[in-house]
Amino acid sequence: MSATHSSRRNFLKLSTLTTGGFILGFNAFGATQKTPAIIGGTSSGEMASFNSYLAIAADGTVTIYSPNPELGQNIKTSFPMIVAEELDADWTKVKVVQAALDTNKFDRQLTGGSGAVPHSWMRLRNAGATAKAMLVTVAAKRWNVDPSTLAAANGFVINSATGNKLSYGELASEASQVPVPKDVKLKDRKDFKIIGTAVRNVENKNILTGKPLFGLDYYREGMLHAMIQRPPAFGTKIKSVDTTAAKGMPGIVDIVTFKNNVAVVGKSTWEIMKARKAVKIEYEKDGNIESTADHDKIFADLLDNGKAEVRRKDGDADAALKNAAKIVKSEFQCPFLAHSPMEPMNFFAHVKSDGTVELAGPSQTPARAREAVSKLLNIPEDKITLELTRLGGGFGRRLKFDYVTEAAELSSLIKAPVKVMWTKEDDMQGGSYRPAVRYRFEAGLDSEGNLIAYKLRGVGINAGNCTREDNFPSGAVDNLLIDSVEYVSPITTGAWRAPITNFLAFAEQSFIDEVAMAAGKDAVQFRLDLLAKAKQKPVGAIKYNIDRMETVIKKAAQQSGWGTKKDIAQGFSVYFSHASYVAQVCEAAMQNGKPVVKKIYAVADCGQVINSSGSEQQVMGAITDGYGHAMFGKLSFKDGATEQKNYNNYRLIRMKEIPEIETYFIDNGIDPTGLGEPALPPTGGAVANAIFKVTGKRLRKQPFIEEEIFKA
Repeated sequence: MSATHSSRRNFLKLSTLTTGGFILGFNAFGATQKTPAIIGGTSSGEMASFNSYLAIAADGTVTIYSPNPELGQNIKTSFPMIVAEELDADWTKVKVVQAALDTNKFDRQLTGGSGAVPHSWMRLRNAGATAKAMLVTVAAKRWNVDPSTLAAANGFVINSATGNKLSYGELASEASQVPVPKDVKLKDRKDFKIIGTAVRNVENKNILTGKPLFGLDYYREGMLHAMIQRPPAFGTKIKSVDTTAAKGMPGIVDIVTFKNNVAVVGKSTWEIMKARKAVKIEYEKDGNIESTADHDKIFADLLDNGKAEVRRKDGDADAALKNAAKIVKSEFQCPFLAHSPMEPMNFFAHVKSDGTVELAGPSQTPARAREAVSKLLNIPEDKITLELTRLGGGFGRRLKFDYVTEAAELSSLIKAPVKVMWTKEDDMQGGSYRPAVRYRFEAGLDSEGNLIAYKLRGVGINAGNCTREDNFPSGAVDNLLIDSVEYVSPITTGAWRAPITNFLAFAEQSFIDEVAMAAGKDAVQFRLDLLAKAKQKPVGAIKYNIDRMETVIKKAAQQSGWGTKKDIAQGFSVYFSHASYVAQVCEAAMQNGKPVVKKIYAVADCGQVINSSGSEQQVMGAITDGYGHAMFGKLSFKDGATEQKNYNNYRLIRMKEIPEIETYFIDNGIDPTGLGEPALPPTGGAVANAIFKVTGKRLRKQPFIEEEIFKA
C-alpha cells in the first residue's frame, strides 16, 4: 500500500510532430486485433484499419491520438503514460492529440463508467512495446549485434557493451521498414519508471493560458449563435408565441419555433440573450405536472403497494424475519440532483446544402450523438463528421445528446452554421437529473446477533433498477430479498456520477451500521464477519471480490486508527462499484453546537495506479463531490418547474467546507479497474455514520443540511 499526497509537478514541454518517421496503428478498444501494424509514414504496403495511432517523428516526438472524450478523468494523460512506459520514451517528448469521431477506426469511443483505462490498458502497452521492439531491431542491424543484447531508455536504444546509443528519431524512418512482431515482451511492473509516478495533466498549460479547448470556445467563420427557450415546466407545451418585439432587436437574424422549442438566432451571444427575454411564450398543460410534495406521497404508496420486480431472492427472507430475535427497519430518501457542470450544454452544427453535416462540441457519447442526428435528418452517418472538444464537466449529463440533435435540427431549418448555447438556468430547468429514490430496509438478527434476513425495496422516479442486487451483503446472508418499483414521470432523468450507487451506498452502509449496533458489534468487524461468511459458505452468486474488499476495510481501519481515538467520532463505509473498491473513515466532532466533518481517510483498490497525482485527485474530487451533494445537494419541483434555477439557491459545497482528505492505494499487482467514480458512493455513509456517533442522530434523508442538528 502506498500513500499519495499532493505535490507540484512540472509542465510538459510538448514537441511538435515533424516530417519523417512512421505511424504505428494499434487497437485501443476493439476486442480482436492485438498486434500493431505500420499504416503510414514511409511504410509501403496496404494500410490496416486500426483504432488508434502511435507516431514517432524524426525529432523523437511520440504522439498518441486519443479517441476517448476527455472530461477531466485524466485519460489524455494516462493513455500516453502507458504507451511511453513500454516504449521507454523520453516523457518530455510525448504528447497526445484528441481524435475526431471515427467509427471505422475506433470502438467504444465514449467516456463513461470509469472504463477507458481498464479497457485500453493491454492494447496501449502492446503498442508501446511493439514500437520499441522495431526500433531495437533497426539499431541491432546497424551495429550488427543480437537485439537481445540491447536496451532502451529515455528515447534511445543503447548498446551497453560499447556505450553507443541511437535516438528514436534517428531510427524512426528505417524502423518503418521492419516487419511488425506478433509477440512482444511487456515490462515487469517492478521496472516501471513512468507508470505510478506523478505527472501533470498534459492539458494544464493550455487550460491555464486560456487556449480554446472547450465547446464554448469553438468558433467557425460565418457561424451564427442561438439560444433556445424550452418549456419552463415538465408536462407543459407551447400554446402561443409572439416574436414581434424580439425580431426587431439588434443582431437578430431569425426566430424559429420547432417541436416544443423557440430558438433565437443572431450574431452574438449578448444580442440573442437579450432578445430571448423579449419573446412572449404562453404554455399549456401537456400531461402530468408534478411537484416534490407529490413524489413523497407516491414513494410512500409504492413502497407499500407497488408492483415490485424481484431482483434477487436467496432463501426466504419473510419467514426468517418472523422468527428473528430482533428486527431493524429503516427508510432512506434522496432528492433529484442537477449535474451542474461548469460548462453548460453547447454544440456546433452545420447542415450543408451538399448533404453533409459538420458537428463539433463536447460529448461523452459522440457515436450515439451522430447516429441520432443521422436518424433525425435522414442523412447517412458517413456524411456526418463530429469533432470532439474537451468537456467542461459532464458527470453523466453529456451521455445524452439532446443538445446535439437540437443544434443539428436548428441548422437544417435556418440553413446556416450555428452554435447552440445553454445558460446555467437552462441546464437547471431543462436538463436531465439524478433520479429521486426511496429505499426501505429490513434486517433480522438471531439471539446471538447474527444477520439471518435482509430485505431491500427501492422505488425510483425514472430510475430503472434502483438497486444493485448483487453487491455486498448479497452472498453473505442466508435469507435475502431485493426488489424494485419504477415510477414513470415526465421529469427527465439520467446517469449521474456513479449511477444509482451514488445514493444507494449511503443508504446501505448507514443501514448496516444500524444493524451492527443492534447486534452489539463493532461496525468494521461486523462487515468483516459477513465477508468471512460469504467466503466460507456463500449464499448464491458472489459478484464482488471478497479479498479485495477485506483488504481495503482493514487498511482503512488501520490508517485511521479505528476505535483508538477518544476525542473524535469515527464513521465507516465501504463500497464496490465500477470494478473497484473504496473504504472510508470519516472523523467528526461538535463545533459551536453543530457536527463538523474534520477528516476523511480513503483507501482505494483500483488495481495498477497509472498517474499517482491524477489518481489522488480523482479520489479527492469524488469524495468532495459525494460529501458536498450528500450535505447540500437538492433539486425540487413545484408545478413541474425546478425551484432552483442557478447557484444562488442550488447549494454546492464551498472551498472552506472541504475537510482534510488522506488517500491510500492498494498495490496488489492487478490491471487497472477504474477510478473516476468508485470513491464517491461510500462517502455519504461514512459521513452519516460519523455524525451519528457524535450526535446520536441517524441521517436518513439528503441533503443532511436540512436536519435540525445543523441548524443549532
